[in-house]
Amino acid sequence: MSSVLTRGSVRTWTVALRLLVLAVVATIVYTAVITVIGQVALGAKANGTLVTSGGKTVGSALIGQSFTDKDGNALPEWFQSRPSAAGDGYDGGGSSGSNLGPNNPDLLKAIQDRKAAIIEDDGPGTVPVDALTASGSGLDPHISEAYALRQVDRVATARGLSATDVRALVERSVQAPDLGFLGQPTVNVLQLNIALAQR
Repeated sequence: MSSVLTRGSVRTWTVALRLLVLAVVATIVYTAVITVIGQVALGAKANGTLVTSGGKTVGSALIGQSFTDKDGNALPEWFQSRPSAAGDGYDGGGSSGSNLGPNNPDLLKAIQDRKAAIIEDDGPGTVPVDALTASGSGLDPHISEAYALRQVDRVATARGLSATDVRALVERSVQAPDLGFLGQPTVNVLQLNIALAQR
């Protein structure tokens, strides 16, 4: 009977040791290997595609941000991002859409409020859909070319620049669709605002 217990104990210890080795490989070794591959193969993308200006990190090219004052009011001298559904203004920890259906009264009111604010700031005219609705993640750093161009006159006036120069800056900032055909041309708002600040 003692030999049976001994064989059972050996099996138990063998299984426990295998599980421990598997846990180390699956957590520590795998994570280290993937981190090294990411750093070597993807570089800046693996680190969040951070954007610097004047030697200082000012944001990420992958996560939008607000260009507002401390009270949350849009600053007229900056191009504005699309609305965010991610908590209090592009909170990466709260990434999500609003989950409100197209007939939800709260969503309809938010769209009407946003449209009224844009018309007040940028004048009458067609308001692009991305100016009124949040992206699926709530963190999209891009806006449509149409929304960027709609903001040109306001930004130019606030900065004392010519609208022609600001429009040219927007047109130079337009990014082609992925692989040349996936999606629509977009403008990264942070990168556009950095280019604007460097004028």
